[in-house]
Amino acid sequence: MAEIVAIKPAVAEGPVVTRLDKGVLGLTLDNPPANALSLAVMAALTAELDRAKSDRSVRVIVLAAAGKVFCAGHDLKEMTARRGDADRGKAFFEETFSACAALMQAIVRHPRPVIAEVDGLATAAGAQLVASCDLAIASHEATFCTPGVNIGLFCSTPMVALSRNVSRKHAMEMLLTGETIDAATAKEFGLINRVVPREYLNQIVTKYAQTIAAKSSLVVKTGKEAFYEQAEMGLADAYAYAGRVMVDNMLARDAEEGIGAFIGKRKPEWTQE
Repeated sequence: MAEIVAIKPAVAEGPVVTRLDKGVLGLTLDNPPANALSLAVMAALTAELDRAKSDRSVRVIVLAAAGKVFCAGHDLKEMTARRGDADRGKAFFEETFSACAALMQAIVRHPRPVIAEVDGLATAAGAQLVASCDLAIASHEATFCTPGVNIGLFCSTPMVALSRNVSRKHAMEMLLTGETIDAATAKEFGLINRVVPREYLNQIVTKYAQTIAAKSSLVVKTGKEAFYEQAEMGLADAYAYAGRVMVDNMLARDAEEGIGAFIGKRKPEWTQE
């Protein structure tokens, strides 16, 4: 398949700016100063992710943020304002956390790989956002925390994504202390993949994204789905499931082409989406 080289100008759609370049869709949170996950922001992100599912020109998604804060988590001012409702905000709180869960699952279940490009603070549901992405690359200045315990609101939903990325001891350390960790510690914990100088962050993320974008879309989609499915299974079931996936993958045209190209020492031409 020929390389996708079209560049679409950045488009602001409410709190999210979109840009498509060579198969890489950039989604940039632009809701200063905190890039908080208000209902509007979560709705905008979820809508863009949904649109990208059917856009064949999108091969990888990069989630970034404008400003000094990557994402400060839920909009506590928005939520606090609803305490005056007849139900003390219960229905709104349910709607907010349901929307957040749907957004995080939309990232995990998305057919395209999603990379977090983190520069600045990612706190509470912001850390959850990072943990939900398939890959995460951060600048040396990035920091992370789940500080709900400090304000009487344990980070229970961020805990779901966090505990699926880092060890239990490290997850509990973050959740129980609420303390901020630097990028090097986040990498040690397993929350992020790499730590790079701020001035090279976008360049390195773009390189990762374009490397993945050059692969067969069908194979990447198959592999991502299988990764998360088998992770929730017991060992025997995981091997049985993964074996079926590999058989189906071997029968795909792109596998035949890729293996043939490898044996023939030529560049493969992908044809499947």
